[in-house]
Amino acid sequence: MTNFYLKHIKKAHYGLVCLLCIVLGSCKKTETQEAVEPIVTLERSYVNTLGRCIEFLDSTLASTNRDLMLKGYLNAREQFKMAEPILSYVDKGNYKSLNAPNILSVEEEDATDIKINNPFGFQVMEELLFEEPFDKGEFKKVAQQTRNRLELIKQNTRLKLKPYHILWLIRDEVARIALTGITGFDSPVLEASMKESIIAYGSLKELLNVYKDEFASEVLYNEFQEAFDKAIVNLNSDFESFDRFNFIKNHTHKQLELLQLTKTDWEVEFPLELAFNNDMTSLFSANTFNMDYFSGYVEVDSLLSSKISLGQRLFNDTRLSSDNSMSCATCHDKNKAFTDGLKTFPKQLRNTPTLTYAALQRSFFYDGRTGNLEGQIVDVVNNQHEFHTNLDDLKEVVSSDSVYAVQFSKLYGSEVSDHSIRNAIAVYIRSLNKFNSKFDNNINGLENTLSSHEVNGFNLFMGKAKCATCHFAPVFNGTVPPNFKDTEFELLGVPKDTLQETLVDSDLGRYNVFNTIEKKYFFKTPTVRNSSKTAPYMHNGVFVNLEQLMEFYNDGGGAGLGLDLEYQTLPPDALGLTESEMKDIISFMESLEDS
Repeated sequence: MTNFYLKHIKKAHYGLVCLLCIVLGSCKKTETQEAVEPIVTLERSYVNTLGRCIEFLDSTLASTNRDLMLKGYLNAREQFKMAEPILSYVDKGNYKSLNAPNILSVEEEDATDIKINNPFGFQVMEELLFEEPFDKGEFKKVAQQTRNRLELIKQNTRLKLKPYHILWLIRDEVARIALTGITGFDSPVLEASMKESIIAYGSLKELLNVYKDEFASEVLYNEFQEAFDKAIVNLNSDFESFDRFNFIKNHTHKQLELLQLTKTDWEVEFPLELAFNNDMTSLFSANTFNMDYFSGYVEVDSLLSSKISLGQRLFNDTRLSSDNSMSCATCHDKNKAFTDGLKTFPKQLRNTPTLTYAALQRSFFYDGRTGNLEGQIVDVVNNQHEFHTNLDDLKEVVSSDSVYAVQFSKLYGSEVSDHSIRNAIAVYIRSLNKFNSKFDNNINGLENTLSSHEVNGFNLFMGKAKCATCHFAPVFNGTVPPNFKDTEFELLGVPKDTLQETLVDSDLGRYNVFNTIEKKYFFKTPTVRNSSKTAPYMHNGVFVNLEQLMEFYNDGGGAGLGLDLEYQTLPPDALGLTESEMKDIISFMESLEDS
């Protein structure tokens, strides 16, 4: 079946090129044709792509032969990838469902609104096709559900995109390819990431051609198309040996620079900023992210530096605790990347996580029980084993300090409140995203100091080892790019200790928030940035070094230790990494230490 797939995907690549030529040719206007708005042409092409995807799924549903089902699936998947740049932008919810992993979907809005659904879509179909024994009935059920959803999308498509939407759309797809497309995130069995990324770039080339007349500079248009062509050539590689580091450095970042030039050329004004800053040209810089997107409100730039200083002072002030013995810095030591170096702090259940890059996520605490930094601070204030006080007393302590009172009046325009105290501390924590590590400086072309082992470690992390399918670049945490709307939780099967590896740790994690059975032992995916300073690892600090951690993952997590956990999200199969490969991955992670 694998040989069948390889033959088919090569044919499909040539077929795609021909198809794009036909589509692009049909978009050219003759002298007798009336000018058509680009958005109209784009919508027709998009709807036609969805239609072809549906037709191939219909052929799959009509077949009784497994090989023919696979062929139909592959054809449909290619059309889905062609539709991806537009679909993922205009209909994020449906795109997410159609491309979801084969893991039970649990949505917890609150204790009275918990939705549990079986997944469907292309990843589920892919895994079902290669399961033994093959469950034809289940496969067709999922294929039918996928087909019906696509039909609904097709029938309700009305594209209303302005030029700035088009630039955002291109930016998101360029980032998606770099951060999830080339990692195997959505092709877990076939590992068809390279070919599928080529298809996605082909779709971007078509889109750019539709908007060719928007370019004042033909030179810029040609340069952009050439950049896509070069990326496509580079992507003609096998999954394991692909050089992801140089692809991002030389192709992704070049395309982001061209987007900035296109913004100027098109005279586009963006009405707002999303997760990415509108002027970002690198996925790995301090200018990549719009922090207001993650905080939920707009900070006044002229006051930001002063608020950071105020927050830093509060962060280190032991008077905020009831007995004047503890500050935030007691557990979050800046010399240890804002951790404490302990398995667990005295009287605490869990390991202290780093605060570096903590702002770039959607859930806080290992169980995700709060949705922002200001809310997280409330728990610390009230916890009897931490500050052991309350918000009213916190306000009283800060208000009684005349220096604080003047600063709050100046920066917040009012007297001290518990919210402004929490906000000031949160603003300080949001400043702890340096993106100035050795790795960042190298992928941005500021240095040329990475060893071959560190580069290989990154390529393994993003490829064969599948680390980046949970620890998403560029933050290397569980917040999913390129929209950064969700932070993921995983059931890894973390053992109680290294001496009793067949016993799962008793901490129920996310389950404790809403008592959802399907979320027992789930924990938020933290960043691996600064991991050279944040030992020990996992929510219970069970692994004392990165070597132990890598062995755990290489063996298949809890399943590899013999733990039988129904909802484990980490694939149970051993990764097959060699000792030298694991050392290279560790070398890469160590290169993520902030300078």
